[in-house]
Amino acid sequence: MTVKEPNKHWYTIRSKPNKEFALERELIARNFNVMFPQLYVNPVNPRSRKVIPYFPGYMFIHVELAKTGIRPLNRIPQSIGLVMFDDYVPTVSEHLIQQIEKKLRAIAEAGGVIFENLRPGDPVEIVSGAFSGYQGIFEERLSGADRVRILLKMLSDRYIPMEIEAGAILKSE
Repeated sequence: MTVKEPNKHWYTIRSKPNKEFALERELIARNFNVMFPQLYVNPVNPRSRKVIPYFPGYMFIHVELAKTGIRPLNRIPQSIGLVMFDDYVPTVSEHLIQQIEKKLRAIAEAGGVIFENLRPGDPVEIVSGAFSGYQGIFEERLSGADRVRILLKMLSDRYIPMEIEAGAILKSE
């Protein structure tokens, strides 16, 4: 987090498709303060990316637009430019930035996100929490990045729908 500077604000900047990491490196190389929310995933394929953008195509930059100007930010390689509405460049509140960071910490503490190779109908095992050791079937990812709906296998092969933290399940083989 940055020290409070009265003329600096957070803004949203867009990257070209699949160029978020390159844009982040470019912005840091130019000494900008960047907040690029990322999730750690547990892919089945060991060659798959283990870190993915939380907001694909977007990140936040902390600048004083009066000094920096809009045009230089829109011309950075791998950037589509600042999110703008006509000539208006909306700011992102410091509170929202803190809430995103808090959410990302919670997801990381829950074990990360496991969606890369998880499809509806896949068997899963609950590995933490009150239902640890139970089996189920993955149904869907819920809005937000940290909750899923599964069908929990109960006695006599009866399945009950249940919402659970994404980090509490692993794909069964």
